[in-house]
Amino acid sequence: MAKTGTLNLRVDDNVKRAADDILKRLGIPMSTAIDMFLNQVIMTGGIPFDVSLPEAPRDVNADFMTKDEYFDKLISSFEDAKSGNRQELKEFLSSFKVSE
Repeated sequence: MAKTGTLNLRVDDNVKRAADDILKRLGIPMSTAIDMFLNQVIMTGGIPFDVSLPEAPRDVNADFMTKDEYFDKLISSFEDAKSGNRQELKEFLSSFKVSE
């Protein structure tokens, strides 16, 4: 099939650079990777991967807190930060449920 269509799009420079580095290591040009993605959209009838927000643990998910629980959590977090009681970001993020 002849490739005659043109896509012009803007992306974040850091995202483009990081993706390009990985694609180069895989030996796949960026245009081929985008073509692969678009073909998967056609074949699956949608985005070919799960698009969802990570599920926060219920005890830190503001959607399930009362107003008082929410403000208590904010005050507690502020006091922890002031006293130096912190958690590494990687450790914190690993506590989120990852969809398979």
